Amino acid sequence: MLTGVVLSVDCRPVSGAQVHLWQSNRLGVYTRAGSATVITDRAGRFRFEGPHPVSYEGRPPHIHLRIVARGHEVLVTRYVAPPGVKRGSIRVVLTPARL
Repeated sequence: MLTGVVLSVDCRPVSGAQVHLWQSNRLGVYTRAGSATVITDRAGRFRFEGPHPVSYEGRPPHIHLRIVARGHEVLVTRYVAPPGVKRGSIRVVLTPARL
């Protein structure tokens, strides 16, 4: 499980942001079972429950994230799961969109 919060650079929560998440299986193949799109709540929080990320081809276990929110630049990043940790948390800060 991965929980998180999406904030703007002024530390205000970003509600209604789309958080796209995806991860591969042990073979390095990305499938629907390892992906989802969740929407942040009023406090900017989100929660993703899916398969625990796994290592493949020498890469650490990780989950990719793409965050889309009105008035902000799109952010693509990843969460790397520390060894032995089954529940992760991430804080994401978005930059205002350029005019």
